[in-house]
Amino acid sequence: MDSPTQNTSMQRLQNVEKRIVKVLEVAGGVMDELANPTGPRKEFINNHCREFMKMIKDIQVTLRDEIKSACEYRPFENCDYGSKISNEICCKKLEYVLSQLDAMKQNIDEYQATI
Repeated sequence: MDSPTQNTSMQRLQNVEKRIVKVLEVAGGVMDELANPTGPRKEFINNHCREFMKMIKDIQVTLRDEIKSACEYRPFENCDYGSKISNEICCKKLEYVLSQLDAMKQNIDEYQATI
């Protein structure tokens, strides 16, 4: 079952989709007006362009808020994967250092045996 926050977020995104459709309709209306054989009506074009820009700004703000909200949601916040991997890397480094120390000890023992 979805949480109420996810549900409202989905509803907001669905509303954005509807507004995008409306923006495209407004843009189509402007294109129709520009193609008018008698010439475009300046006031009509200006009003629709203002409406288009306002709707784009509202969509942008809503999407920005949704993205920000999604970035704040951290389902793996309590995951210890990073620390586990870091520990495994440290263990491998220690194993390597120990093998190098063993090799050095063996070289020292061989050197002392030859003296």
